[in-house]
Amino acid sequence: MEANPNTRKSRRSRSQGRGAGREGFKSLGRALRFLGHYRRVAMVAYGALFVSSGAQLAVPRLVRNIIDAITNGTTADMILGLPDNVQSTVAAQRGTSIEQLRLDASGAEDAIIAAGTAIVVFAIARGLFAFIQGYMAERLSQSIAFDFRNELFAKIQRLSFSYHDRNQTGQLMIRATDDVEKVRLFIGQGLLLALQAVVLLTGTLIILLTTNFKLTLVALPILPLALVVFVVFGAIAQPLFTRLQIKLSNLNTVLQENLAGIQVIKAFVHEKEEQTRFKNAVDEHLSQGLKISRAFSFIFPLVFLIANLGQAAVLYAGSFQIVDNTLTLGEWQEFSLYLIYIFFPLGQLGFIISLMSQAAASSTRIYEILDAPNDVEDKPGAIVLSEARGNVAFESVSFRYFRSGDYVLKDVSLKAQAGETIALLGATGSGKTTIINLLPRFYDATEGHVLIDGHDVRDIALNSLRSQIGIVLQETNLFTGTIRDNIAFGRPEATMEEVIAVARVAAAHDFIMSFPEGYDTPVGERGTTLSGGQKQRIAIARALLLNPKILILDDSTSSVDVATEYEIQQALDILMKGRTSFVIAQRISTVLNADQILVLERGQIVAQGTHESLLETSPLYAQIYHSQLIEDVELEDGDTAPIGQEVSS
Repeated sequence: MEANPNTRKSRRSRSQGRGAGREGFKSLGRALRFLGHYRRVAMVAYGALFVSSGAQLAVPRLVRNIIDAITNGTTADMILGLPDNVQSTVAAQRGTSIEQLRLDASGAEDAIIAAGTAIVVFAIARGLFAFIQGYMAERLSQSIAFDFRNELFAKIQRLSFSYHDRNQTGQLMIRATDDVEKVRLFIGQGLLLALQAVVLLTGTLIILLTTNFKLTLVALPILPLALVVFVVFGAIAQPLFTRLQIKLSNLNTVLQENLAGIQVIKAFVHEKEEQTRFKNAVDEHLSQGLKISRAFSFIFPLVFLIANLGQAAVLYAGSFQIVDNTLTLGEWQEFSLYLIYIFFPLGQLGFIISLMSQAAASSTRIYEILDAPNDVEDKPGAIVLSEARGNVAFESVSFRYFRSGDYVLKDVSLKAQAGETIALLGATGSGKTTIINLLPRFYDATEGHVLIDGHDVRDIALNSLRSQIGIVLQETNLFTGTIRDNIAFGRPEATMEEVIAVARVAAAHDFIMSFPEGYDTPVGERGTTLSGGQKQRIAIARALLLNPKILILDDSTSSVDVATEYEIQQALDILMKGRTSFVIAQRISTVLNADQILVLERGQIVAQGTHESLLETSPLYAQIYHSQLIEDVELEDGDTAPIGQEVSS
């Protein structure tokens, strides 16, 4: 009979959950290896734990001494108060002597004082070393979190564009923040509690087995039960926490997208829809959190039930030993206190499982990034290109994203001599941006070769390659800081004179000095305090400061008004002098003087040449040119576009 599909699905889910659980604890083990980076701090923290636990284990024995001293002293006083002929008889019945009774009576006070003083000393020692343990453990966990966040950030910086294409920003942010915090909490608290539990359990069992073997055997059966609970709930909880972190990542993604696109949301009056979207993400996160709460609301009562059953069994067996006079009150109190050291770690079991399961789930997510393969990286023995001449060639280059799907570029070949300007024209999706992305190795060609000065870009060290290329994008990205910081982004060591010089060339100096703080003016998040034209001119100055031999201009004037476009174009003309430039332009008027104009369609070069030659040989280019010419004339009649005059001339 064929199995029920739902049953098969359930079995598959359980199997995947077990696999995820094993992988999670394996990743957690890898995370714990970071302890080796801070051996001294770890040794102090865990050494203090052993001393603190040892002081804690000594107290029940001292309490026993106090109680036994009181009971023995009281009993001795009572017997010594009897008639002389009765004292010997009673002493013999109790298995002692008159001399011992006199010692018990006279030494009771000294024994109490000595034991009490020792308790105070051990309490002080425990408090001191517990503080050292807690402080050093926190320092250790914070240091490891510091390492994790730096490694994650460095890895995210190194990962190629293809990885970022497949992963959402919000999810990466959660892994570098919340997931690292979950691992840190386990190392700072959970691991410490688990080790303390092992030390207390081991020390307590050794003491109990050597003092009252029979009574200890009564308490032992609860330990395997607790171990089973620990293993089972650990396996159940880890996949639950994995799904919780995924829900949190989704929630953070919605929040990040809304904050980044708040202007669009308001412009399209889409606030209610986005609130609904965010509410759904919150509801999913809440629902997953409640699933975890239900699981742990069961484990805590179960653990306390096991502990109470063990305590009841010990009380029952111990009462018979007291009646049979084989167990003193002091020994019974000592045993009861040591039982707490067995049951208390069991009571913490749920908390330890929670921290460990969260850390296992989060460490898996962290190592998914740290272990992610990089599609673009330096090959062994990569060439350092100290100073490029600027000769660029594409030889039969084809490209498709993620090594699958349709080709975005197909058999593209071109040559650009040093100092030439290459213009790329074509409709959206024709492959213009892909060509310029292959030059600095944002992606690697699927087939063919991209050459700079005769070297395949895959043979050149990435840092040296990209330092030779200046980029001015259509969407200008500025960073939080001052205008000076943004211009000097590629060369932080640049002098103020150099920064001002490139700002003048980029026609940015005048508007910068119009601000009260000049070059120290904060630009705000993503440059929100500046206009589009101002941001673009700062981006041009930023590229110019690098003094690159190869320049990429990705439709740099499309998002500004005509007057600003004219100013920016003048700055770009200065920037392109003496450099090999690749220019993506929507308007032919901006690239009339290009040494080569490439017309792309569906990932292939369909026409190539100068403006004059293409007008004669390429119907597509002529059609684009004349359609834009007509538009410019219409705009000129409306007195709105001086650029049209330039084209018509």
